[in-house]
Amino acid sequence: MKDKIGFVGLGAMGGKMVPHLLKGGYEVFVCDSQVEAVASAVMGGAARCESPRHVADHADIVLACLPTPDVVEQVALGKAGIAEGKRVRIFVDHSTTGPSMARSLALRLAEHGIAALDAPLAGGVAGADAGTLSVMVGGDRAAFERCEPAFKSFGRKVVHVGTEPGAGQTLKLVNNMIVGATLIATSEAVLFGLKSGLDARVLLDMINASTARSFTSETLVAKAVLSRRFDFGFRMDLMRKDVRLFLAEAEQVGVSTFMASVTKQFFDRSIAQGYGGDDMTQVVRELEQLAGVQIAAAAA
Repeated sequence: MKDKIGFVGLGAMGGKMVPHLLKGGYEVFVCDSQVEAVASAVMGGAARCESPRHVADHADIVLACLPTPDVVEQVALGKAGIAEGKRVRIFVDHSTTGPSMARSLALRLAEHGIAALDAPLAGGVAGADAGTLSVMVGGDRAAFERCEPAFKSFGRKVVHVGTEPGAGQTLKLVNNMIVGATLIATSEAVLFGLKSGLDARVLLDMINASTARSFTSETLVAKAVLSRRFDFGFRMDLMRKDVRLFLAEAEQVGVSTFMASVTKQFFDRSIAQGYGGDDMTQVVRELEQLAGVQIAAAAA
């Protein structure tokens, strides 16, 4: 018999993950502050719940996909939170909250007899929609094995990266720091090429067939930026949050963070310019303004 699944947080990612769970034959109980998001999930076959505790009263495994560490903490341990649920046995945090928060949640939930996994995601909104996310999981191996079939309903690459709470969060911060830094570095280099007279499409096509090729050059710059859609699907303020978490956690373990510090400054500046709620690729506009040229395809 399949475990009953709870899902708290039906935003850009969670709202697209729930249909995959339903398609996989799971009974899913959902909760979110956005009435429209809940209604959409219910129309797809999920059951509506009024609070995280209500979700945890009905589900064996509760997944959460939320914007910030403080929201995750409140949902897990606050009033009418998951820790008060009668049925839940495993809590899975798909948010990016950092390894320190993951360790804290694991300790406090264990007091309630609930195992905790940190299982952040990579692949963006497109990956959530297609069911091709990467799921990097830290925590108890037995809890992971119980949850693995559910993870595979929306994940193409599901890996248990370590038994220590926070292992998945650490890997996610590594991933997002690389994405943020390479977005800045790639855009800066491309702008040099454009201002020196190269055609944007030719330049990017050659980069993406050469040693400088990366996810950033292929997907973020060559698609979201070059088209001027700025539509990768990850908010600017969330990327800055992740870079801040990287800086804080790196300081704790004693790793230098020169590039991370510079990367954060660009996101800080973009948010100060009013782009916080926009796609993270909007950060390129700051570099474009400094260079006096845009990364855009030539007019036909």
